[in-house]
Amino acid sequence: MIKGNFDISLDFLKTSTPPMIGVDISSTSVKMLELSRAPKKGGLVVERYAIEELPADAVSDGNINNLDAVSEALRRAWKRMGSRIRNVSVALPASAVISKRIMLPAGLREDDLEYQVESEANQYIPFALDEVNLDFQVIGVSPNNPDEIEVLLAASRKANVEDRVAAAQSAGLKALVVDVEPYAAEAAFEQIRTQLPGGAADQCVAVADIGANVMNVNVLRNGQSVYMRDQQVGGAQLTQQIQSTFGLSAEEAESGKKNGGLPANYESDVLSPFRESVAMEVARALQFFFTSTQYNEVSYVVLAGGCAALPGLDEAVATRTQVSTLVANPFELMALSSRIKPRQLQADAPALMVACGLAMRRFDPS
Repeated sequence: MIKGNFDISLDFLKTSTPPMIGVDISSTSVKMLELSRAPKKGGLVVERYAIEELPADAVSDGNINNLDAVSEALRRAWKRMGSRIRNVSVALPASAVISKRIMLPAGLREDDLEYQVESEANQYIPFALDEVNLDFQVIGVSPNNPDEIEVLLAASRKANVEDRVAAAQSAGLKALVVDVEPYAAEAAFEQIRTQLPGGAADQCVAVADIGANVMNVNVLRNGQSVYMRDQQVGGAQLTQQIQSTFGLSAEEAESGKKNGGLPANYESDVLSPFRESVAMEVARALQFFFTSTQYNEVSYVVLAGGCAALPGLDEAVATRTQVSTLVANPFELMALSSRIKPRQLQADAPALMVACGLAMRRFDPS
């Protein structure tokens, strides 16, 4: 891993073993999750989690605009959880990260490998290397040339990393790992893949993570990403439609969306058209996937993110795409501590995909 003169180590891909809490800082909330190992069976246990809302525009486009508000939300979430662990793993959105798969000669010594990666990075990163945090991981031998290795390069501007580290520090926490949101979601997806027939071996599975403003579609095959695309659709659009249709404030619209109590025509006039809009964007993303890659079939669509649990969304996507669709729940096969309310976790599970993947980093082999 390239350290250079960086003030903060950017552990996008490096494994880590200390006890850690996964912390997902999104545009609308912070989500905090702690997992443990069952002492006898060795399976994962959901110990505790918390979700704290953020003020509007505290985080936008992946950038922390209000450090104090984010730090305060982190502090509240950690206090509510009642955990003693202060080490956390956080993540950057894909939009803040430049990632590239490169091919290098096999058999390089570590120093030579780092030098080669840094040389390659100059071609792909539009910033001076002293302005970025950089990491890489050897994927394995090139499938096309046994004399080469495939290396995943990831880089982000230092300010993106430092803001998240500073927010955690201000809340009394210590960021040990900085990951990338799609990579964290991929890790959590492994908990879902085992629930699919045959582990979805040699099948393409599209994970559609629907956030407030952007839907990230990541197509995975045997646990590896083969395609990724962002579509401009998200839960904020539904909130705005509720506001304009019923003359509500942003806070009232958001509360009605989550807790109910909206007028009787909400389903027909607002929710149903929004569901169809999301389903159409998922279908478009799949068409882009088919035309951009060698693949022509997706076996499953997995809906994640805050919007995934909207009533009927999975059915709308399945109808539009003609692909089996399920709502993400990486905790389905995990044990739950006595602190966890199963029904509430089921409702929150799709929004906790990134936090789950980050929390799992404590179990990565060193």
